Amino acid sequence: MIMVANAHLTTLLDFKYRQHYRAQNGGHGRGKKQHGRDGEDLLIRVPVGTVVWDAENGELIKDFVKEGDRAVVARGGRGGRGNAHFATPTHRAPRFAEEGEPGQQRRLRLELKLLADVGIVGYPNVGKSTLLSRISAARPKVASYPFTTLTPHLGVVAYDEHKSFVAADIPGLIEGAHRGAGLGSRFLRHIERTLLLIHMIDVSGKERDPIALFEGINRELSLFHPSLMKKPQVVALNKIDLPEVRERVEEIKEEFLRRGLPFFPISAYTGEGLRELVRAVGKKVEELRDAGEES
Repeated sequence: MIMVANAHLTTLLDFKYRQHYRAQNGGHGRGKKQHGRDGEDLLIRVPVGTVVWDAENGELIKDFVKEGDRAVVARGGRGGRGNAHFATPTHRAPRFAEEGEPGQQRRLRLELKLLADVGIVGYPNVGKSTLLSRISAARPKVASYPFTTLTPHLGVVAYDEHKSFVAADIPGLIEGAHRGAGLGSRFLRHIERTLLLIHMIDVSGKERDPIALFEGINRELSLFHPSLMKKPQVVALNKIDLPEVRERVEEIKEEFLRRGLPFFPISAYTGEGLRELVRAVGKKVEELRDAGEES
């Protein structure tokens, strides 16, 4: 049984309705010293971005990261040997043979991770989906209530002539997300493939501590998987079209620059500051791609 990555598939829904797969059996040997025919390989298509583990021991079998990636996930049994194989000059018609071996049986666990260069993170309603809809052709649902976004969305973002990156809004991050609160644990895994994070912050509505908001999300990322904290982050202070936010921009900017974090005041609603943010993120993604190819 062979799994093959297919770029035309986008979900693992097929595996919900069909959970058992069986490759074809081989044929029996026949007279005149004829071998039985081999069974045909069973090709199982999976979306690009699928990760496959052995469900029994947790062994990683394959991470399908590009179109055409393939892996043997279960091997067929070795064929038996007929009585002709055991014939000797003095024992020309032995009455015994060797049976074939059964094929491998495995329980597999499949997980689909988005292939995005940039993950947009932040608390609910900070404007992640609005930002994605403004900088790409993606059209996620946008509304003013928590957990509007129930699935991550991908968008291709152009930042220079013939240059682009893929961004994804990551929904459901609240305190306790790493344990499954909100929708967090369902989507945190999608951040693992990203090169960089845009960390969106919203201080509108009431006096909010931007550093506390920033550290709250980072705490969830760290508790889900410490490696997420190694990813570069860019801070985007959203909703500067509101007077109470705009008057705090310089104060908040100083706090993040002091921590060595790139800072961009933006309005995902009006588009202010988005060009500067996109260009800076694009250049950083380009650097990270080049560094990854060199290593």
